[in-house]
Amino acid sequence: MPFATPPPELAIHDWPLPYETRLNRRLLSAIDLVVIHCTELPDMAMTREFGERVHYPEKGTGNSGHYYITEAGEVYRFVADDRVANHTKDWNTRSIGIEMFNLGRYPHWGDSRHQAFTVAYTKEQIRALLALLAQLRHDIPSLRYIAGHEDLDTRLEPAKDDPKIQLRRRQDPGPLFPWSDIVPTSGLARLHP
Repeated sequence: MPFATPPPELAIHDWPLPYETRLNRRLLSAIDLVVIHCTELPDMAMTREFGERVHYPEKGTGNSGHYYITEAGEVYRFVADDRVANHTKDWNTRSIGIEMFNLGRYPHWGDSRHQAFTVAYTKEQIRALLALLAQLRHDIPSLRYIAGHEDLDTRLEPAKDDPKIQLRRRQDPGPLFPWSDIVPTSGLARLHP
């Protein structure tokens, strides 16, 4: 059920990606899912540089979430809600991607010896995420579900240190993400396809 009154004011810093206008438009009513990600990068500069990279030359676009939440709880919008961002294979047209700053497995993503997440998400990040989810539920009444990237992309790939070992491509937001705090408070149901 959408919020009857607007949630408390949330400061969102708009920082559109250079190719944002090349991303497909969609109706907000087509969105029913929020996908939570982990940046697995050390800072905003590297995160922004990664978001600006063109991975699809035919369209001149790249991979990015819609929103980014720093450890201090600052919220940045790289892609407008009514644009289809490339953040989760096969789920982009119906979802909003939210990237939580966290080192994750950086810089050893594909190394089987370094798959543990060791940095907890901050209280400021979780507060900002809950405020953002409340804002999104207010603005997009069709929102019903929330999932982690790891819930939706379960593909495996060979480990870089030993190709005989198969690793999950996506493990974000990872085992330290506080789902038990987020799901009941958000009013969204956890999606496990």
